[in-house]
Amino acid sequence: MTAAKKTTNKATESTPKANPPAAAKATKAAKAPAKAIVAKAPKPEKKPVEKPKAEAKPVESKKAAPKSSLKSIPKTHLKSGSEETARLLGTEIAYEGALFRVQRDHIVEPGGREGYRDIIKHSGSVVILAVDPAKRKKDPWIVIERQYRHAAGQFLWELPAGKLDPGESPLDGAKRELAEETGYSAKKWSPLMEYFASPGFLGEAMKVFLAEGLIAGDAHPEEDEQIDFRLVKLSELLEMVDKGKIADGKTLTTILLYARKLGLKRK
Repeated sequence: MTAAKKTTNKATESTPKANPPAAAKATKAAKAPAKAIVAKAPKPEKKPVEKPKAEAKPVESKKAAPKSSLKSIPKTHLKSGSEETARLLGTEIAYEGALFRVQRDHIVEPGGREGYRDIIKHSGSVVILAVDPAKRKKDPWIVIERQYRHAAGQFLWELPAGKLDPGESPLDGAKRELAEETGYSAKKWSPLMEYFASPGFLGEAMKVFLAEGLIAGDAHPEEDEQIDFRLVKLSELLEMVDKGKIADGKTLTTILLYARKLGLKRK
């Protein structure tokens, strides 16, 4: 009995001693994955969060695109008369009248293309924007005419204008035309702009003058001119433009430019 008890006690004592190492290993094994997870967990947090900001940069470049497209135009091309002109190889007059002549030119264009061009040669014209500010500087009275134009087949509302005489300066021509057609003279004259009415075949340059400080007088138009003129507010002229009642190119161009300079908005 005593020997059996001793054996049992030894077996009982040996079992608890074997468990702690196994339990420790199991505990270590259980903890090991946890440590691995803790070590890997920060990695996703290191990913850049602000990547969408970098994607927004192309949007800014798209907004700036229109500005950069203007830079593609050489500065020399923006200056009138600064480029090379065509080389004339020969010319012949097809028609010559009191107001203009028609000629056919054999030319080599600046790009190197050779060909023939039928053009109307003209000494140039002047257009007068005669203004009376009265009490409203941003809505002044403007002298406008109505006369029959056979080429257009209708009566047109126009600003005073006319052809330059041979050797006449544009300013002198403008003063003469305003006095002849309306009787008005002006205290102050200033150039407003110059443009070509139809440069595809017409060589006529139109110089526009602003006439201010009007003084009334007697009109003395030419024998073939029947002109009805009056003073109309700029705002009313803009309404006529919107309604299609003004079809003359020089009048449309000048009125709209002047309104823009004054900062007057169309309704």
